[in-house]
Amino acid sequence: MTASAAVSGPVRPTPGPRLLDIRRLWAEPDALASPRGQQVRARFPDAEIIPVASHWQIDRLHGNAGNIDRWIRVKTEDLVLGVKKSLTARENGRSADWIAPSTSNGCAMACAYCYVPRRKGYANPITVFTNIDKIIGYLGRHVRRQGPKTVPNQCDPHAWVYDLGENSDCSIDALVSDNVADLITAFRDWPTAKASFATKYVNRDLLDMDPRWRTRIRFSLMPEADSRLLDLRTTPIRQRIAAIDDFVAAGYEVHVNFSPVVVRPGWEEDWGELLELLSDGTGPAFKAQAAAEIIMLTHNEQLHEVNLGWHPKAEDLLWQPAVQQAKRSGSGMWNVRYRNNVKAAGVATLTGLIAERTPWLTVRYAF
Repeated sequence: MTASAAVSGPVRPTPGPRLLDIRRLWAEPDALASPRGQQVRARFPDAEIIPVASHWQIDRLHGNAGNIDRWIRVKTEDLVLGVKKSLTARENGRSADWIAPSTSNGCAMACAYCYVPRRKGYANPITVFTNIDKIIGYLGRHVRRQGPKTVPNQCDPHAWVYDLGENSDCSIDALVSDNVADLITAFRDWPTAKASFATKYVNRDLLDMDPRWRTRIRFSLMPEADSRLLDLRTTPIRQRIAAIDDFVAAGYEVHVNFSPVVVRPGWEEDWGELLELLSDGTGPAFKAQAAAEIIMLTHNEQLHEVNLGWHPKAEDLLWQPAVQQAKRSGSGMWNVRYRNNVKAAGVATLTGLIAERTPWLTVRYAF
Protein backbone atom coordinates (compact mmCIF):
# COMPACT_ATOMS: atom_id res chain seq x y z
CA MET A 1 0.00 0.00 0.00
CA THR A 2 1.31 3.47 -0.83
CA ALA A 3 0.96 6.50 1.38
CA SER A 4 -1.81 7.91 -0.82
CA ALA A 5 -3.81 4.71 -0.91
CA ALA A 6 -7.21 4.26 0.68
CA VAL A 7 -7.47 4.15 4.45
CA SER A 8 -6.98 0.60 5.67
CA GLY A 9 -9.03 -1.27 8.22
CA PRO A 10 -8.14 -1.87 11.85
CA VAL A 11 -4.88 -3.56 12.69
CA ARG A 12 -5.02 -7.26 13.57
CA PRO A 13 -4.89 -8.04 17.30
CA THR A 14 -1.49 -9.01 18.66
CA PRO A 15 -0.74 -11.27 21.62
CA GLY A 16 0.46 -10.06 24.97
CA PRO A 17 -0.37 -6.93 26.96
CA ARG A 18 -2.11 -4.11 25.14
CA LEU A 19 0.53 -1.63 24.15
CA LEU A 20 -1.75 1.01 22.67
CA ASP A 21 -5.06 2.30 24.00
CA ILE A 22 -4.98 5.67 22.27
CA ARG A 23 -7.22 8.24 23.94
CA ARG A 24 -5.60 11.48 22.78
CA LEU A 25 -4.35 12.26 19.28
CA TRP A 26 -2.17 15.36 19.35
CA ALA A 27 -2.07 16.51 15.73
CA GLU A 28 -0.54 19.20 13.57
CA PRO A 29 -3.41 20.25 11.26
CA ASP A 30 -1.54 19.40 8.03
CA ALA A 31 -0.55 16.02 9.41
CA LEU A 32 -4.11 15.14 10.42
CA ALA A 33 -5.49 16.22 7.02
CA SER A 34 -3.05 14.05 5.04
CA PRO A 35 -3.96 10.54 3.79
CA ARG A 36 -1.64 8.98 6.34
CA GLY A 37 -3.04 11.12 9.12
CA GLN A 38 -6.56 10.06 8.19
CA GLN A 39 -5.45 6.41 8.22
CA VAL A 40 -4.15 6.77 11.76
CA ARG A 41 -7.34 8.59 12.75
CA ALA A 42 -9.39 5.70 11.41
CA ARG A 43 -7.40 3.19 13.43
CA PHE A 44 -8.13 5.06 16.65
CA PRO A 45 -11.59 6.53 15.98
CA ASP A 46 -12.47 7.16 19.63
CA ALA A 47 -9.39 9.26 20.40
CA GLU A 48 -9.82 12.91 21.29
CA ILE A 49 -8.24 15.20 18.67
CA ILE A 50 -6.06 17.91 20.20
CA PRO A 51 -4.66 20.38 17.62
CA VAL A 52 -1.04 21.44 18.16
CA ALA A 53 1.18 23.86 16.30
CA SER A 54 4.26 21.61 16.44
CA HIS A 55 4.91 18.01 17.37
CA TRP A 56 8.07 19.21 19.10
CA GLN A 57 6.28 21.67 21.40
CA ILE A 58 3.55 19.98 23.40
CA ASP A 59 3.98 21.22 26.94
CA ARG A 60 1.69 18.62 28.50
CA LEU A 61 3.81 15.81 27.00
CA HIS A 62 7.39 16.96 26.49
CA GLY A 63 9.58 18.34 29.23
CA ASN A 64 6.79 17.81 31.76
CA ALA A 65 8.28 16.40 34.95
CA GLY A 66 4.78 15.50 36.14
CA ASN A 67 4.69 12.81 33.49
CA ILE A 68 7.15 10.67 35.47
CA ASP A 69 4.14 9.42 37.43
CA ARG A 70 2.31 8.68 34.17
CA TRP A 71 5.23 7.21 32.23
CA ILE A 72 3.46 4.08 30.98
CA ARG A 73 0.05 5.75 30.61
CA VAL A 74 1.46 8.42 28.32
CA LYS A 75 3.07 5.78 26.10
CA THR A 76 -0.19 3.80 26.05
CA GLU A 77 -2.76 6.54 25.66
CA ASP A 78 -1.12 9.37 23.69
CA LEU A 79 -0.16 9.54 20.01
CA VAL A 80 1.21 12.49 18.04
CA LEU A 81 0.84 13.28 14.33
CA GLY A 82 3.43 15.54 12.76
CA VAL A 83 5.10 16.48 9.48
CA LYS A 84 8.80 15.68 9.10
CA LYS A 85 10.31 18.95 7.90
CA SER A 86 14.03 18.17 7.68
CA LEU A 87 14.84 15.30 5.34
CA THR A 88 18.46 14.21 5.59
CA ALA A 89 20.31 10.90 5.56
CA ARG A 90 23.21 10.93 8.00
CA GLU A 91 26.33 8.84 7.54
CA ASN A 92 26.71 6.11 10.14
CA GLY A 93 29.19 3.37 9.24
CA ARG A 94 28.42 1.07 12.17
CA SER A 95 25.10 -0.72 11.94
CA ALA A 96 24.18 0.99 8.66
CA ASP A 97 25.80 3.13 6.00
CA TRP A 98 23.13 5.79 6.46
CA ILE A 99 20.52 6.78 9.03
CA ALA A 100 17.35 7.41 7.06
CA PRO A 101 15.03 10.33 7.85
CA SER A 102 12.73 9.25 10.66
CA THR A 103 9.15 8.29 9.89
CA SER A 104 8.37 8.31 13.60
CA ASN A 105 9.80 9.28 16.96
CA GLY A 106 9.19 7.71 20.34
CA CYS A 107 7.89 4.31 21.34
CA ALA A 108 5.09 2.54 23.18
CA MET A 109 7.60 0.30 24.92
CA ALA A 110 9.49 1.48 28.00
CA CYS A 111 13.08 0.23 27.96
CA ALA A 112 14.83 1.80 30.94
CA TYR A 113 18.05 2.52 29.01
CA CYS A 114 16.40 4.09 25.92
CA TYR A 115 18.02 7.32 24.79
CA VAL A 116 15.01 8.61 22.82
CA PRO A 117 13.27 10.22 25.85
CA ARG A 118 16.30 12.49 26.21
CA ARG A 119 15.35 14.26 22.99
CA LYS A 120 11.79 15.37 23.67
CA GLY A 121 11.76 14.75 27.39
CA TYR A 122 10.06 12.26 29.66
CA ALA A 123 7.67 9.62 28.39
CA ASN A 124 7.88 10.58 24.70
CA PRO A 125 5.00 8.62 23.11
CA ILE A 126 4.97 7.72 19.43
CA THR A 127 4.98 10.58 16.94
CA VAL A 128 3.98 9.48 13.43
CA PHE A 129 5.30 11.55 10.55
CA THR A 130 2.58 11.56 7.93
CA ASN A 131 4.45 12.93 4.89
CA ILE A 132 5.65 9.44 3.99
CA ASP A 133 5.54 10.11 0.22
CA LYS A 134 8.11 12.89 0.58
CA ILE A 135 10.30 10.80 2.87
CA ILE A 136 10.31 7.85 0.45
CA GLY A 137 10.89 10.19 -2.50
CA TYR A 138 13.92 11.66 -0.74
CA LEU A 139 15.28 8.20 0.04
CA GLY A 140 14.85 7.05 -3.55
CA ARG A 141 16.85 10.01 -4.83
CA HIS A 142 19.52 9.44 -2.18
CA VAL A 143 19.84 5.76 -3.10
CA ARG A 144 20.19 6.58 -6.79
CA ARG A 145 22.92 9.15 -6.07
CA GLN A 146 25.02 6.50 -4.32
CA GLY A 147 25.09 4.16 -7.32
CA PRO A 148 26.18 0.55 -6.75
CA LYS A 149 28.24 -0.29 -3.67
CA THR A 150 31.62 -1.34 -5.04
CA VAL A 151 33.59 -1.68 -1.78
CA PRO A 152 32.27 -4.11 0.84
CA ASN A 153 32.15 -2.92 4.45
CA GLN A 154 30.88 -4.12 7.82
CA CYS A 155 27.38 -2.84 7.08
CA ASP A 156 26.90 -5.08 4.02
CA PRO A 157 29.11 -6.44 1.24
CA HIS A 158 26.83 -5.41 -1.61
CA ALA A 159 24.03 -3.01 -0.61
CA TRP A 160 23.88 0.45 0.91
CA VAL A 161 22.16 -0.09 4.27
CA TYR A 162 19.69 2.50 5.59
CA ASP A 163 18.62 2.34 9.23
CA LEU A 164 14.92 3.14 9.49
CA GLY A 165 14.31 3.04 13.23
CA GLU A 166 16.92 5.15 14.99
CA ASN A 167 14.30 6.92 17.12
CA SER A 168 11.57 4.29 17.27
CA ASP A 169 10.77 0.59 16.92
CA CYS A 170 9.43 -0.13 13.44
CA SER A 171 7.59 -3.28 14.57
CA ILE A 172 5.47 -1.12 16.87
CA ASP A 173 5.15 1.65 14.28
CA ALA A 174 3.59 -0.88 11.91
CA LEU A 175 0.70 -1.23 14.38
CA VAL A 176 -0.09 2.46 14.00
CA SER A 177 0.18 3.18 10.27
CA ASP A 178 1.42 1.80 6.95
CA ASN A 179 4.65 3.83 7.04
CA VAL A 180 6.76 0.73 7.66
CA ALA A 181 4.92 -1.29 5.01
CA ASP A 182 5.53 1.50 2.49
CA LEU A 183 9.23 1.58 3.32
CA ILE A 184 9.61 -2.18 2.98
CA THR A 185 7.84 -2.01 -0.38
CA ALA A 186 10.08 0.83 -1.56
CA PHE A 187 13.34 -0.90 -0.63
CA ARG A 188 12.14 -4.07 -2.33
CA ASP A 189 12.46 -2.20 -5.63
CA TRP A 190 15.88 -0.61 -4.96
CA PRO A 191 18.48 -3.24 -5.92
CA THR A 192 21.46 -1.30 -4.55
CA ALA A 193 20.00 -0.59 -1.10
CA LYS A 194 18.68 -2.41 1.93
CA ALA A 195 16.50 -1.26 4.84
CA SER A 196 17.41 -2.18 8.40
CA PHE A 197 15.87 -1.79 11.83
CA ALA A 198 16.33 -3.22 15.31
CA THR A 199 13.30 -4.41 17.25
CA LYS A 200 12.28 -5.80 20.62
CA TYR A 201 8.74 -6.62 19.55
CA VAL A 202 7.47 -9.54 17.46
CA ASN A 203 4.85 -8.17 15.07
CA ARG A 204 3.76 -11.07 12.89
CA ASP A 205 1.89 -8.74 10.54
CA LEU A 206 5.36 -8.02 9.10
CA LEU A 207 5.52 -11.60 7.83
CA ASP A 208 3.00 -10.70 5.12
CA MET A 209 4.96 -7.77 3.64
CA ASP A 210 7.11 -9.70 1.11
CA PRO A 211 10.46 -7.91 1.68
CA ARG A 212 12.37 -10.11 -0.82
CA TRP A 213 15.59 -9.91 1.23
CA ARG A 214 15.79 -6.11 0.92
CA THR A 215 14.98 -5.50 4.62
CA ARG A 216 17.17 -6.58 7.51
CA ILE A 217 15.53 -7.07 10.90
CA ARG A 218 17.86 -7.08 13.88
CA PHE A 219 16.21 -8.75 16.86
CA SER A 220 17.59 -7.18 20.03
CA LEU A 221 18.56 -9.77 22.62
CA MET A 222 19.93 -9.80 26.16
CA PRO A 223 19.83 -12.29 29.03
CA GLU A 224 16.32 -12.92 30.30
CA ALA A 225 17.10 -11.64 33.80
CA ASP A 226 18.22 -8.29 32.37
CA SER A 227 15.31 -8.10 29.95
CA ARG A 228 12.68 -8.66 32.64
CA LEU A 229 14.06 -5.68 34.55
CA LEU A 230 15.06 -3.34 31.71
CA ASP A 231 12.95 -4.20 28.63
CA LEU A 232 9.53 -3.20 29.89
CA ARG A 233 6.52 -3.85 27.60
CA THR A 234 8.61 -5.76 25.07
CA THR A 235 8.23 -9.27 23.66
CA PRO A 236 9.92 -11.83 25.95
CA ILE A 237 13.37 -12.96 24.83
CA ARG A 238 12.38 -16.56 24.11
CA GLN A 239 9.52 -15.40 21.90
CA ARG A 240 11.88 -13.15 19.94
CA ILE A 241 14.22 -16.09 19.34
CA ALA A 242 11.29 -18.35 18.43
CA ALA A 243 10.20 -15.87 15.74
CA ILE A 244 13.56 -15.63 13.97
CA ASP A 245 13.14 -18.61 11.63
CA ASP A 246 9.67 -17.41 10.59
CA PHE A 247 11.06 -14.03 9.55
CA VAL A 248 13.86 -15.66 7.56
CA ALA A 249 11.27 -17.84 5.81
CA ALA A 250 9.23 -14.72 5.01
CA GLY A 251 12.14 -13.18 3.09
CA TYR A 252 13.82 -10.99 5.69
CA GLU A 253 17.52 -10.95 6.37
CA VAL A 254 17.66 -11.49 10.14
CA HIS A 255 20.54 -10.44 12.36
CA VAL A 256 20.77 -10.12 16.13
CA ASN A 257 21.56 -7.04 18.15
CA PHE A 258 23.19 -7.77 21.50
CA SER A 259 22.21 -4.52 23.13
CA PRO A 260 22.79 -3.20 25.63
CA VAL A 261 25.39 -5.40 27.24
CA VAL A 262 25.18 -4.66 30.98
CA VAL A 263 28.23 -5.55 33.08
CA ARG A 264 27.12 -6.94 36.43
CA PRO A 265 27.94 -9.93 38.66
CA GLY A 266 27.19 -13.13 36.75
CA TRP A 267 26.70 -11.45 33.38
CA GLU A 268 29.12 -13.79 31.59
CA GLU A 269 27.19 -16.93 32.56
CA ASP A 270 23.86 -15.41 31.59
CA TRP A 271 25.14 -14.34 28.18
CA GLY A 272 26.49 -17.84 27.62
CA GLU A 273 23.03 -19.25 28.35
CA LEU A 274 21.47 -16.74 25.95
CA LEU A 275 23.81 -17.81 23.16
CA GLU A 276 22.86 -21.44 23.74
CA LEU A 277 19.16 -20.51 23.57
CA LEU A 278 19.81 -18.75 20.27
CA SER A 279 21.70 -21.71 18.83
CA ASP A 280 19.15 -24.28 19.96
CA GLY A 281 16.17 -22.18 18.92
CA THR A 282 17.09 -21.37 15.32
CA GLY A 283 17.63 -23.38 12.17
CA PRO A 284 20.27 -23.60 9.44
CA ALA A 285 18.69 -20.96 7.18
CA PHE A 286 19.11 -18.31 9.86
CA LYS A 287 22.57 -19.45 10.84
CA ALA A 288 23.76 -19.31 7.21
CA GLN A 289 23.10 -15.55 7.01
CA ALA A 290 23.30 -14.49 10.65
CA ALA A 291 25.43 -11.68 12.01
CA ALA A 292 25.52 -9.81 15.29
CA GLU A 293 26.19 -6.36 16.68
CA ILE A 294 27.49 -5.85 20.19
CA ILE A 295 26.61 -2.57 21.88
CA MET A 296 27.82 -1.97 25.41
CA LEU A 297 25.55 0.03 27.69
CA THR A 298 25.39 3.79 27.27
CA HIS A 299 23.45 5.74 29.90
CA ASN A 300 22.73 9.36 30.68
CA GLU A 301 22.54 11.32 33.93
CA GLN A 302 19.27 13.02 33.03
CA LEU A 303 17.66 9.68 32.15
CA HIS A 304 19.05 8.26 35.40
CA GLU A 305 17.19 10.95 37.33
CA VAL A 306 13.98 10.29 35.39
CA ASN A 307 14.22 6.55 35.98
CA LEU A 308 14.58 7.09 39.71
CA GLY A 309 11.07 8.56 39.59
CA TRP A 310 9.34 5.62 37.94
CA HIS A 311 11.62 2.56 37.82
CA PRO A 312 14.45 2.92 40.36
CA LYS A 313 15.30 -0.80 40.44
CA ALA A 314 16.60 -0.52 36.87
CA GLU A 315 19.19 1.98 38.03
CA ASP A 316 20.81 -0.64 40.24
CA LEU A 317 22.14 -2.13 36.98
CA LEU A 318 22.36 0.91 34.75
CA TRP A 319 23.99 3.48 37.02
CA GLN A 320 27.45 2.28 38.09
CA PRO A 321 29.71 5.35 38.52
CA ALA A 322 32.64 3.24 39.71
CA VAL A 323 33.03 1.66 36.26
CA GLN A 324 31.58 4.41 34.05
CA GLN A 325 32.90 7.60 32.54
CA ALA A 326 31.36 10.62 30.83
CA LYS A 327 31.66 10.94 27.08
CA ARG A 328 30.12 13.37 24.62
CA SER A 329 28.01 11.69 21.95
CA GLY A 330 27.99 12.47 18.24
CA SER A 331 24.89 14.61 18.79
CA GLY A 332 26.67 16.69 21.45
CA MET A 333 25.06 15.16 24.55
CA TRP A 334 27.04 14.05 27.59
CA ASN A 335 26.46 10.36 28.18
CA VAL A 336 27.86 7.79 30.59
CA ARG A 337 29.68 4.76 29.20
CA TYR A 338 31.84 2.04 30.67
CA ARG A 339 35.45 3.01 31.28
CA ASN A 340 37.73 2.00 28.43
CA ASN A 341 39.27 -0.95 30.23
CA VAL A 342 35.87 -2.25 31.41
CA LYS A 343 34.39 -1.92 27.94
CA ALA A 344 37.35 -3.61 26.26
CA ALA A 345 37.23 -6.50 28.71
CA GLY A 346 33.47 -6.84 28.22
CA VAL A 347 33.75 -6.93 24.44
CA ALA A 348 36.56 -9.49 24.63
CA THR A 349 34.56 -11.69 26.99
CA LEU A 350 31.40 -11.64 24.88
CA THR A 351 33.18 -12.20 21.57
CA GLY A 352 34.97 -15.11 23.20
CA LEU A 353 31.66 -16.59 24.31
CA ILE A 354 30.29 -16.18 20.79
CA ALA A 355 33.29 -17.98 19.29
CA GLU A 356 32.79 -20.81 21.76
CA ARG A 357 28.98 -21.19 21.88
CA THR A 358 27.86 -19.88 18.47
CA PRO A 359 30.87 -20.14 16.13
CA TRP A 360 28.55 -19.72 13.14
CA LEU A 361 27.68 -16.18 14.25
CA THR A 362 29.72 -13.38 12.65
CA VAL A 363 30.22 -10.26 14.75
CA ARG A 364 29.79 -7.29 12.42
CA TYR A 365 30.93 -4.73 14.96
CA ALA A 366 31.25 -4.07 18.68
CA PHE A 367 30.74 -0.62 20.14
